[in-house]
Amino acid sequence: MSAMQSSLPATTESIAMAQEAKDASESISILYRVLEDPSSSSDAVRVKELAITNLTNYLTKENRAEELRNLLTQLRPFFALIPKAKTAKIVRGIIDAVSKIPGTSDLQISLCKEMVEWTRAEKRTFLRQRVEARLAALLLESQEYTEALTLLSGLIKEVRRLDDKLLLVDIDLLESKLHFSLRNLPKAKASLTAARTAANAIYVPPAQQGTIDLQSGILHAEEKDYKTAYSYFFEAFEGFNALEDAKAIFCLKYMLLCKIMVNQADDVAGIISSKAGLQYVGPDVDAMKAVADAYSKRSLKYFETALRDYKAQLEEDPIVHRHLSSLYDTLLEQNLCRLIEPYSRVEIAHVAEMIELPIDHVEKKLSQMILDKKFSGTLDQGAGCLIIFEDSKTEAIFPATLETISNVGKVVESLYNRSAKIMA
Repeated sequence: MSAMQSSLPATTESIAMAQEAKDASESISILYRVLEDPSSSSDAVRVKELAITNLTNYLTKENRAEELRNLLTQLRPFFALIPKAKTAKIVRGIIDAVSKIPGTSDLQISLCKEMVEWTRAEKRTFLRQRVEARLAALLLESQEYTEALTLLSGLIKEVRRLDDKLLLVDIDLLESKLHFSLRNLPKAKASLTAARTAANAIYVPPAQQGTIDLQSGILHAEEKDYKTAYSYFFEAFEGFNALEDAKAIFCLKYMLLCKIMVNQADDVAGIISSKAGLQYVGPDVDAMKAVADAYSKRSLKYFETALRDYKAQLEEDPIVHRHLSSLYDTLLEQNLCRLIEPYSRVEIAHVAEMIELPIDHVEKKLSQMILDKKFSGTLDQGAGCLIIFEDSKTEAIFPATLETISNVGKVVESLYNRSAKIMA
């Protein structure tokens, strides 16, 4: 497209012409022609930098991801004329622009791989490390865990050697998220501690601090320490809310989740109706409110309705889904224990009817509860019945008797050792 037309001089007038064009396509065409100007004077270079920024914005708005990728290749001769720091800024800006276009994750991965090869050939270490960190994050999102781990392992050693603290915080955080995705909690915690240690030595931007707090909350929640997790999510929420970052809604969602998990579902409505909470009213908040209502009423039916109505917000969020599965199990066990309490023998079909769940689901859960010693009983599958045994009460005298015998044994052994010494 650009090769068919003559170049335009790299001047502010040309930039103004692009801005005044009647549509985006014409603006894009003019900016391409500005970039083709062979002049390499300082003024021309400055105008070209502005043209690149404007062109990137137009291509992003038009969702022309492939053209953005080609633009990076076309600009390589220009990168030789400008300082390395400006090259890094332009490259990262274009990669960020591609990420704003939906459905481009595969394109972003291949673009980052291309840029890693180019930076390696050009010996641009600083830029390569940042592009590799971005590539690792993209591989993590695409669940390419093995490739991401291999890339991070080499990168983290290199960055530690150079002692680039800001990049080190990013990489340690990425490694923590990666180990968490692989269900390796000890390594995830170790990486997070390393990120915190590096962060303590430098000024950390608020967005990065919010990410550290968010990851801390996720790991504490995984260990069932919901009160500490809540405080971390709250810190992260305040940080992201001040920046008007989209991650704030996730922090608020996890805050509400923590309240439900510590049996304080009644506090959920108060948090939602607070000044900060009202800004984020929408499907995510409605989903957590529905779960809180179901939990307050101890109703499995409402719980399942909430899971069905808000599938995207609850089941497709892996963190919420994991904790709600545990909450559902607890709620199901509490309901089953309450229903079978009056009986010594009851049909499984009757229990399933009362709790409004499929028979096979109830039977499986009852057998699991018997194995976990939640109650004493057995399943008579031939008759389709549950037989509940009475709890055998342990006499208080038995433990006391065992303790006395144990103490007498110790005395006899001591006397035996002394007599053996005397005889010797």
